[in-house]
Amino acid sequence: MKWFNRKSEHILGIDISTAAIKLLELSKISGGYQVESYAVRPIPEGILVNNDPKDMEIISETIREVLKQGDTRVRNASIAIAESDVFRKVIIMPISLSDDEMEEQIIIEADQYIPYPLDEVRFDFEVLTNDEKTETSEVLLVASRMENIDERVAILELADITTKVVDLETFAMVDALSLLVDDLPNKGVGQTIAMIDIGASIISLNVIRDGRSLYARDQTFGGRQLTEEIQRIYGYSFEEAGRAKKSSHAPEGYNTEALEPFKRAIVQQIARALQVFYSSAASDDIDSIVFSGGCASIEGIAELVELDQKCPVLIANPFRKMKIAKNINEQSLNADAPALMVACGLALRSFD
Repeated sequence: MKWFNRKSEHILGIDISTAAIKLLELSKISGGYQVESYAVRPIPEGILVNNDPKDMEIISETIREVLKQGDTRVRNASIAIAESDVFRKVIIMPISLSDDEMEEQIIIEADQYIPYPLDEVRFDFEVLTNDEKTETSEVLLVASRMENIDERVAILELADITTKVVDLETFAMVDALSLLVDDLPNKGVGQTIAMIDIGASIISLNVIRDGRSLYARDQTFGGRQLTEEIQRIYGYSFEEAGRAKKSSHAPEGYNTEALEPFKRAIVQQIARALQVFYSSAASDDIDSIVFSGGCASIEGIAELVELDQKCPVLIANPFRKMKIAKNINEQSLNADAPALMVACGLALRSFD
């Protein structure tokens, strides 16, 4: 699989998450990018569990709805798979090898690097650094079981979409982060940045320095916990609870009984994730935190994380300096921006 920077046709970024399908289309203009179309549609509860699609037809139908909502004619796409579905390892190889020779050597020595039979996986690799003194290269090897990729490609085919690129969610967010560096202290130069994405059911921590992912880890926790707590307190259905937490007219006692405890739980989960990183071999001081995902938009949560970690926190908005097509509701786009980091990184693959 081609996870790394190979030239592609103009493509849509389609992020398939456990809670929603997110679509983004970008174009290149003088001085930057323009958002041509975007759309978000929820997936019914229980249709995508732990990245495992339970009903491919329902997901593909949601994709068709997203395409209609986004009003785009592009039918090529870039998609992503989760960090938890991928094995990656940095290996040392002779600097003299060409890409073809590296591929041949990886295939020959696959059982040393990849914990699955080679005929069950798709893999890609990229040279990270070259050391002329030792005549060696650091090479990032990424592999995933075929079923993790083929299922998502098949879902898009059902929606008449051709998959041109399969990326890793972690890599997509690193690409989108490049649009935010000017908003960080010292413009991100030489910094170690913790990207923390909180979606419906997963917190993803991705630690990046100089555009390179040093550490990535997923843990189970997300906005679904708040939805379930609203269900428990108020006797709502799952759908009613989902609407309630997004409404400006929350039920009585919502802030104190549901929202504030959830915000404290997020702070604790983030502290736990960062503590695991600090105890790892990749440990480094965190200079700033970029907060993304649907929960990043919860009022006051970034300030709580900043206070707890004593580290500046930026809520992600990769569209802040982009032009927006006239047919797009800019207010809605900015509200959804923190949850569109993966889709944005995927859409950027049009311009590799």
